[in-house]
Amino acid sequence: MKFIKIIAGILGFFLFLAVLGAGGVLYGFYHFGKGLPDYTQLQDYEPPVMTRVHAGDGQLMAEYAIENRVFVPIRAIPQRVVRAFLAAEDKNYYDHIGIDPMGVARAILINLKNVGKGRRLVGASTITQQVAKNFLLTNEVSYIRKIKEAILALRIEKVLSKDRILELYLNEIYLGYGSYGVAAAALNYFDKSLGELDIEEMAYLAALPKAPNNYHPIKRTQKAVERRNWVIDRMAIEGVITPAEALEAKAKPLNVVSRSETAVIDAPYFAEEVRRELVHMYGEDKLYKGGLSVHTTVDPKLQEIAQRTLQGGLESYDRRHGWRGPVATIDSTLAWHEALTEITPPKGAPSDWTLGVVLQLNKGDVSVGLADGTQGVLPFSEMTWAREWLEGQLLGPRLKKPSDALNKGDVVWLKPVTQNSKGDKYQPNTFALQQIPKVEGGIVAMDPHTGRVLAMVGGYSYDYSQFNRATQANRQPGSAFKPFVYLAAMDKGYTPSTLILDAPFVLDQGPGLPKWRPDNYSNKFYGPSTMRLGVEKSRNLMTVRLAQTLGMDTVSEYAKRFGITDNLPKVLSMALGAGETKLINLTAAYGMLVNGGKRIIPTMIDRIQNRNGITVFKHDTRECPHCLALNWTGDQIVPQIADNRESVTSPQSAYQIVSILEGVVQRGTGRRVSVVGKPLGGKTGTTNESRDAWFMGFSPDLTVGVYVGFDTPIPLGKHEAGSTAAAPIFRDFMKEALADKPATPFRIPNGIRLVRVNARTGQEATPSDTNVIWEAFKEGTSPSESNSVLEGQSDEIVTPGDVDTGGGLY
Repeated sequence: MKFIKIIAGILGFFLFLAVLGAGGVLYGFYHFGKGLPDYTQLQDYEPPVMTRVHAGDGQLMAEYAIENRVFVPIRAIPQRVVRAFLAAEDKNYYDHIGIDPMGVARAILINLKNVGKGRRLVGASTITQQVAKNFLLTNEVSYIRKIKEAILALRIEKVLSKDRILELYLNEIYLGYGSYGVAAAALNYFDKSLGELDIEEMAYLAALPKAPNNYHPIKRTQKAVERRNWVIDRMAIEGVITPAEALEAKAKPLNVVSRSETAVIDAPYFAEEVRRELVHMYGEDKLYKGGLSVHTTVDPKLQEIAQRTLQGGLESYDRRHGWRGPVATIDSTLAWHEALTEITPPKGAPSDWTLGVVLQLNKGDVSVGLADGTQGVLPFSEMTWAREWLEGQLLGPRLKKPSDALNKGDVVWLKPVTQNSKGDKYQPNTFALQQIPKVEGGIVAMDPHTGRVLAMVGGYSYDYSQFNRATQANRQPGSAFKPFVYLAAMDKGYTPSTLILDAPFVLDQGPGLPKWRPDNYSNKFYGPSTMRLGVEKSRNLMTVRLAQTLGMDTVSEYAKRFGITDNLPKVLSMALGAGETKLINLTAAYGMLVNGGKRIIPTMIDRIQNRNGITVFKHDTRECPHCLALNWTGDQIVPQIADNRESVTSPQSAYQIVSILEGVVQRGTGRRVSVVGKPLGGKTGTTNESRDAWFMGFSPDLTVGVYVGFDTPIPLGKHEAGSTAAAPIFRDFMKEALADKPATPFRIPNGIRLVRVNARTGQEATPSDTNVIWEAFKEGTSPSESNSVLEGQSDEIVTPGDVDTGGGLY
């Protein structure tokens, strides 16, 4: 009986201890569980993932991210990779409830042994606990944090599946080398996708979560291999691999492979414009963390042509206006290489240029030293353009010898050349003298039917200036605006053969203000002339009289209708292009002419998908339920997609202006563009004192706008205009862009009839006429209705001799 009482006492004591322990655990859960972060947020957690921007053909153009992470769903991660991490980090993961009691007991024993030895406490964190720590807690090393970690782990296991917890872990952990998540680590360490990893490689990645820097593959190779091999052994013990595979894997060296350079489309102005648009649509947080997949409109081939032809055109203009001097000067050429390497190259030079120092000036060439320590030759024929630049874009005397432009010790930009202008080959290490232009410009190429921007360059060099002259600069378009004045006239019943008086025009601007006396660019007057000639020859006085007749309310409304500018001042000078606009807006306006008068909105983004592949934005909003067929069976009805574009003018009026602008290229101010040899239309634009130069033009399926000018508006110089500064860039671009395209004529809409007319008078051609063209008339109109002369209303009757001969717009 006494024995039974003793046993009962002992059992009661242990029961008391159990109750006390349970109470302590419950109190610990209550005490430490108060105020813990909301673990339910992990249900909807999406790790920060980079946004990728792609060109129209799928090539990568840009990436935006704060953390270098590639999110991979758990179902897409190879099982061997998953099991490698479980073998290394948490072998009982699928069996425990968030904490591993056996692992905890083992950690307690180790820590008791290490007491007083100054060693770091070891943990027994499960993967669930690591998720709790990484997402919800700090990295503090203390028993309090471990308790909180365990409590959160138990709670997390109640609301998330094991696979979801593992997905968060494998995509969130930092594995060194700037890699967040296993997919990014596989790329950065081995230049492989997860599915391409070998056993030793996945084992090494699984060895990193505890302390990536301790197992650096280069700085701490031996420790890294030992840790990797331990993981390989664990994989064999857990049955992930066979013993034979383990032996083979451990025998292999730890080879890190640098990530191969991803082919990226070089379109910095385009990419930055897309980035700004994405920030406007979604905010910076979504851009840098949201994992968007952005499909842009850029055509890599056209983009490369645009970049090259714009740079070439700006360089050509710059050369026409002289040499502004060397980049720097070296005092002594004895130690020239050391001195040259200490000079920081100015931003803005193309990648194939190099700095060189003048070592010796000879009669027919210049000896130059290069940054790599070698020497080369600069022939005199490759620097004859370098006449001295003078104020006002004027030139000094012609060069007779190299020393007229260069001095010993001058540091200059050089570009390798292989042959001269005649095609004769040069010796290796032969260079041409170069200079970074001060003038700037922009070019936009657009699909006129959709508004998709196929190419866009906003300046000579993005490295030098990120300001985008294609989308951000407001400049006067000059005569490039005139077609919209004449379009308004066509809509009101005038014809291309309508006569307008080309004679002096004076407008009284009010008390205390001088009288306004616009001029033609040529300072000549041509009497009654057809509307077609008014555009082809860019006659200012005819345009002013037409605008006065139409009313500036109408002209201003057309500028707004075509998206050129929303608030064009209602004064006559605006009809000559004095109102400011952006290059991209004017390019879209010309696109609406060639597409038959349909509104288009410029866009650089076709489609945006979220991280789950769901389309969240489309530029093309047309519905086409019958376009979803998986394959062509031969008997389906071809889907008909409704045209939901708004009409901004009639197709007939639009074609009349297109036909006139085709005449600008054939006979007018844009003649130098005609060498492209394909049907083209276009218009030059030059502002007063030649401060801005434009050429806006198109083929039936491609619209291109070019602008040239200084960022701080100053005259471009004598003889510079849209036809000399901008048109050659357009010509060179179109020559390459259309090289493999058929010569497609402009589409003639219904309601237009072509009549043979005298090109000067606009009247029906007679058998004796030699200067004959086909003119476009709307049905119900004819040349005979265009006999009267539109004279406008000048405030003075002025003879040509009375008119000032100041600058005009061309």
